[in-house]
Amino acid sequence: MRIYEVQTRSPLLLHRLLTVWEAFVSATHHFLSAAEVQRIKAYVPQVLGAISHLVVAEKAPGQPVAFMGINGIRLEMLFLLPTARGAGLGRQLLTYSIDHFGIREVTVNEQNPQAIGFYLHMGFTAFKRTDRDEAGNPYPFLYMRLNTPSSAG
Repeated sequence: MRIYEVQTRSPLLLHRLLTVWEAFVSATHHFLSAAEVQRIKAYVPQVLGAISHLVVAEKAPGQPVAFMGINGIRLEMLFLLPTARGAGLGRQLLTYSIDHFGIREVTVNEQNPQAIGFYLHMGFTAFKRTDRDEAGNPYPFLYMRLNTPSSAG
């Protein structure tokens, strides 16, 4: 598995990452309607183009299986193909983000209990809750903070 920070965000790469995003959201975000997924999908490439650090995991060149977006010390997004879940890749990516980018916070949708459980297991605790996501949509967010740098190991 190759994990690297993307330097050039080509349309082809963004399309492939959008495929990963859609597969993950379809498997985990059951609170979203199909119409809502399509509405959000329309602006995902713009978000991927604007995020400070975009990190991709590939099983082979040009075949992303996961990606994450980082702004400052916050992990803004982490998406994996459903077939890649449960094999330790999420842990590997989160650890990579902590080690290489100093990640100390994560934003997670409160309606995604598997994600919350993952971050709790990795040493994060909630410090803030909002009734709406950062785009103003009615999806509650939890803001979580890493307890100590060593708790992610």
